[in-house]
This record gives sequence, structure tokens and C-alpha cells, in this order.
Amino acid sequence: MKKIGAEDIKDLCTGAAFLATGGGGDPYVCQLLAERLLKKFGPATLLAPNEVPDEFYVVSIGMVGAPSVTLEQLPTEEESIAALNKYEEITGKKIDAVIPFEVGGGNSTIPLFVAAMRGIPCIDGDGMGRALPEAQMMTFPIYGVHPTPAVVTDFYGNHVLLDCKDAETFEKEIRAQAVKMGGMVSSAEHGMSGDLVRRSAVPGTLSFATRLGNLLRSHGGLIDAIQPHLFELFAKSDYGHIKHLFTGKVLDSERKVIGGYDVGSATLQSFDDPGIKMSLLIKNEYLIAKIGKQVVASVPDLICIVEQETSRPLNAERMRYGQRVSVFGIGCTHHYRTPEALKVTEPRAFGFNLDYVPIEDL
Repeated sequence: MKKIGAEDIKDLCTGAAFLATGGGGDPYVCQLLAERLLKKFGPATLLAPNEVPDEFYVVSIGMVGAPSVTLEQLPTEEESIAALNKYEEITGKKIDAVIPFEVGGGNSTIPLFVAAMRGIPCIDGDGMGRALPEAQMMTFPIYGVHPTPAVVTDFYGNHVLLDCKDAETFEKEIRAQAVKMGGMVSSAEHGMSGDLVRRSAVPGTLSFATRLGNLLRSHGGLIDAIQPHLFELFAKSDYGHIKHLFTGKVLDSERKVIGGYDVGSATLQSFDDPGIKMSLLIKNEYLIAKIGKQVVASVPDLICIVEQETSRPLNAERMRYGQRVSVFGIGCTHHYRTPEALKVTEPRAFGFNLDYVPIEDL
């Protein structure tokens, strides 16, 4: 079993922001929370999915809503702990471990500090290997975990119990609750046995995000200098191919909070040829990237953007005119290459009239 302490959180947040493909919420406040709480309660224990005993009862925990809301309605530890405590109270089940439902942004840190506060392990894995906007897109329900019962809590201490027939219904219900409860809520959900953890979780993502963040931080500066190291790291991972797709500046970026999501688009202009532009379609995360009319990357593969001069990952809600950026496309893990997974994560699942083509074939 590994430990992850306060000194590791900055690297974890940087790596998780990269893997979040623009979504997952800005990790900075959650980084400060996790650093403070892990100093107070000690490091969190990381348990690999293949180390989880069958009899363990594991619950996924994190925030749900529009990431831009967290820039004004700052998260605290109280909502997450309240969700977990209320889950145990309502279900009568003792929670043995927690797991992130996504490795993206702030949601990668919440299970860690909750685990440290409760004295239980956090699973080194998650339900996406990235960030995606909807619950049915998690590997948990795709591979057999029922999302409810789920307990949703808000900043004011209110809670709601959800009991839904399937993941699609759960997504609609929890999204509606997030809108009603201020735009962002904490959720304890997807209770599962150790066997289901091994079957459904993307393994090793917290450890990988920490190594990725350490690489970006320790090398620092221009992404061009880091790129060979970045490619080498991903080549040894469970992710697929990695490609450099584009370098340029942000011409425009537009988003609105619609139905509990940040929905919008952005346009980038090439440094080398002002006539060459990349367009991005966004629903919390970067979903589709086109150069001209040609699709160069799409969900469920990852579209990751960093600032050119600093190599810092760029969240969609932080994108502004004039920023100089580099765009990378990365193949998703094998969990999303199955027919069951593609049914709910390919571009058509988002309403785009596009077939999914793996990034290595584009």
C-alpha cells in the first residue's frame, strides 16, 4: 500500500488537471483543502484495486455540477464528509474505502482528504481515467455498478437521497438537484464490493496523475522542452497514443451554464499560419477538436491543453483571449474501447453527428 501526503497534492492536482481535459473544476481550492487536511490528519493510504478485499464496501465521492460555479462558491470539506456520513446513516452500511469517480481536477483530491479524515483507504483508481460530464459515462455503471442509493449534500447542510433505476435517470436527477442546490453539490454514490471495484475501476490513476504532475512541475517552462518526456511517460501507461495536435493562441472562448453544465466553444489560431484555426466544442470538458473541418480528436479520447510558456494545464473555465497554448490528443484507456462504453461516450452520445475514430487512426 502506498501513501499520499500533503507534499504530493500539488503534483497530483497538476496531473489531474491535465487528464481532466478542461473539466473537473479548478483544482486550486481543493489543493489547498487537501494540503491542510493531510497535514492535520496525516497522509492518505492508497489501495490498488487488485488489493481490495471482496468484503470491502467502497463508495465513490466527489462534486457534481458546473465547474465554473466553484470559482465563486468555494468547496469545503464539510459537504463531502456530510455526504459520506449521511450515506452510512441512511443505508446502514459501513464504508471501508472511498474512490474518486473521476481523476479530473478537484475531484481527485476529495476522496483523499475524506479518507484521511475518516481513517480509511482511498482506492488508487477512478471511474473515468479522465473527466467526463455525465454519470452514465463512468466505467462504474458501464461495468455493472448501480449508481444509487446516492446522497447529495450542498453548502448549507441540506441533503437529498436519490434512488434511480439506472445511470441515465441518475444523471438527470443529480443534475437537477445540483441546479436546485446552487449549481454544485457533493455526492456519495456507486456503492460497490471489492470484486466490482476490480471489474469496473480504471486502476492506478491517482499515482499516474501524481507522476505526470511531477514531470510538468520539475521540468517547468516551455512545453516544447517537456514534450519528449511527456510522450515517454504516456507510452508506459494504460493510455493510448499521444499526439501533439496544435500550437497557437486563443481567439475566442464562450461558455454558458446550461442545465448544470458549462457548455460552449473556443477557437484557437495557429502561430505559423493565421489562416489555420482549431475549434473546440465543450461540455464541461473538451469534447471535439477540429482543424478546419477535419476532426483531429474526439471523446472518449482525451483532448488536453496546456499553456505554452508554463506547461500548466488549462481548464475550460480559465480559457481567455490571447492565451498561448499547446493541444495534445491522447488515446483513452481500453475501458472505453468496448461497444458498451462507446455507446454512452462516443460523439453521438453528446448529440454530434460524428462517428468515433480512435486518435491513432486519425
